[in-house]
Amino acid sequence: MSSAQQWADYPALLPEFDVVAIDLPGHGSKSGTPFTTEAALDAIAEAVDGAVPVVLAGHSLGAYLVGLFAGTRPHRLRGLVLMGATGNPRGRLAWTYRGFAGLTRRVDHSVLARLRGGVARLLGVRPELLPARPDYTTLPAIWESVMRDCPPSVLRSVGCPVLFINGQFDQMRADERRYLARVEGSALEIVPRASHFAPLTHAPEVAEAIRRFGL
Repeated sequence: MSSAQQWADYPALLPEFDVVAIDLPGHGSKSGTPFTTEAALDAIAEAVDGAVPVVLAGHSLGAYLVGLFAGTRPHRLRGLVLMGATGNPRGRLAWTYRGFAGLTRRVDHSVLARLRGGVARLLGVRPELLPARPDYTTLPAIWESVMRDCPPSVLRSVGCPVLFINGQFDQMRADERRYLARVEGSALEIVPRASHFAPLTHAPEVAEAIRRFGL
């Protein structure tokens, strides 16, 4: 999930921050925009450009991309928060996501939307935080982009403090310790009893972790 919609709770939870949520290409208001890594990085750059250093945060796909942005583009960042993104996209989890992306070519997207939405609701995600009309057309290109362009090594070049946030039961914890080892001085917060959807199902806890890190 990489749309502004999923961050609807955060302006109220973080009133001391100016929370700016964006849609990445292929998501939300940009659902008709073809996804490329460069287009995604440009969208992030547009949001953070300015004189005031920012805390840049992302979840899942968004986290991999903001990590790539922070590691490859010279911008003034106050901090980097990566949520649900400590599974090496070239590692043992890659086949799972490549397989799901492959389903988008063979299975009706309405079926995939019901399946994914049902799982998300079962894990506690409120319906209004889910995409109204999810479009999986760009999913193969998106995950090929992540697997190609977002290895853990890109984080070695990040020049600001880094906080990793994971749900206790997030499958993306697979390479958690390796990510921590790659980013000197990075910190880790685990959200108890949360899944990969921690930013949506446990927003107060995630917001508090961001507050402690960002202030």
